[in-house]
Amino acid sequence: MSQVLVLNASYEPLNITSWRRATVLMLKGKAESLEEDSNHKIRSDLTLPTVIRLRYFIRIPYRELALNKKNLIQRDNHSCQYCGCTGSELSIDHVIPRSRGGKDTWENVATACISCNIKKGNRTPKEANMPLKKQPHKPINTLNFEARKQINSGRHKEWSKYVIGSNI
Repeated sequence: MSQVLVLNASYEPLNITSWRRATVLMLKGKAESLEEDSNHKIRSDLTLPTVIRLRYFIRIPYRELALNKKNLIQRDNHSCQYCGCTGSELSIDHVIPRSRGGKDTWENVATACISCNIKKGNRTPKEANMPLKKQPHKPINTLNFEARKQINSGRHKEWSKYVIGSNI
């Protein structure tokens, strides 16, 4: 089923919900549609929404995204950060090796193909003369991370103007 990006009254991404829930919020007057899928009608007078904005502001707590292999590979767009190759044989590389005090943090880990990881070995990218394609960074939050995944897959390109960092 189709997913809908829910924005706070301040246009900040809040949630991703189903088209049914989004439609209920709109019919109750709690939200307005900003983007619609003109190819799909719910009723004769109602088009399927893809982005809605709440009419009132909701305060949300901050949640940190887990640092794991799946999220790291997604952040790095399923590619080696040294040579740019894509594939299923990606490993995790510490920019500053753990043996030299490198930590398991978003800013110190990157995806690497097996051959680049072996070639780099126990050195920094500068010492190995292997510059990173993109500097490792901590994702903004879980919602932006999930929304970027939808945008990058091509399913919801219209979300890109509402999600920070969607062109990364």
